Amino acid sequence: MHFDLDAAQAWERLRASRWSPPGRADTGSRQKTYVAALEQSEQTFQAAAAVGTATRPMQVFYGLSQAGRAITAAAWSLKGEDWNLTSHGIKATGFHLSFPDIQIRTDPRSAQGSFVKVSEALGSPVWEKNPVRLEDVWDLLPTNLRHPLTTRDRLTPLYADEGGVGTQEHSLLSVPVCHIPARVVDAGTGEALAEFLTAYPAVAQHDSYVTTGALSLGSGAPPDYGIHNRDRGELTINWAMPPGSGFDGMATGAERLAHLRAMTRSYRGDRYFLPVLSPMERELHPLMAWWAVLYALSMLCRYQPAVWGRYINVDTSEYAVRIERLLEHAINHLPVLIADAITEVST
Repeated sequence: MHFDLDAAQAWERLRASRWSPPGRADTGSRQKTYVAALEQSEQTFQAAAAVGTATRPMQVFYGLSQAGRAITAAAWSLKGEDWNLTSHGIKATGFHLSFPDIQIRTDPRSAQGSFVKVSEALGSPVWEKNPVRLEDVWDLLPTNLRHPLTTRDRLTPLYADEGGVGTQEHSLLSVPVCHIPARVVDAGTGEALAEFLTAYPAVAQHDSYVTTGALSLGSGAPPDYGIHNRDRGELTINWAMPPGSGFDGMATGAERLAHLRAMTRSYRGDRYFLPVLSPMERELHPLMAWWAVLYALSMLCRYQPAVWGRYINVDTSEYAVRIERLLEHAINHLPVLIADAITEVST
């Protein structure tokens, strides 16, 4: 396979940054690490594109891991030797369990592992000894929205349509929020929506949302859902702007867009509200969700090759095509996320 246009352009951005590295990677050993790590990362992704599913998780994960060294080298927030990574910083166990139930843990915040320090630079949580299931992290990736591992109720990213913010001055930020699950839409009540949004703290702190029948039902009026992308709901939700916004409380379009971006995470140019998984204290950065999933797959591939072979057999495994698709998207999505992460930590 080949890199798509977005991935190719992302690698161009990354190569173009190497002659004058950003952030703290502008001198000394951090500069040398930044340059060398990005070269290794790109070559490893190229190798991943040339092999099949039997070994691809290893190349993709190590390509991402090397990019992590460039991210920490550039990060303003990592001072002294905090940028210098010494271990993976993440563990996967439970390979005897079903594929969705594989368990993922991280090292403590005080550790110097890659996952821990890249997470620190990106403002993303670690969860230490408490295991998180592979399926739960799998569902955090926007690319997996329509590719579940099981039939259980899921917590997936909610797309926030920046185009709905507008340019006019207003005291509220109003945005169409999409990909609300059918189970919530079908329930049709404010109570069902409120219960669902407990996993999305930034959305749950809304001021109001568009309702239907408000004149007759008042505060008990149900959400006025639209249909977004076949079977998923869309709802325009309103947030009060922070104190001091705009003149006399009327915020500009730019201020409201900035407020939306402060509440959401970027994924290849789009904005998403992400759920907070237990036992995490905040939402996982999309790059770190990829990191956790790919680490688990690479360890399974490397240390349990027979089990991995069963999972990727399209004739006998329900997960095979989903895994193939995930790894193809990893090769094309991750370069963009890596380039954006470097910008995020170095500006």
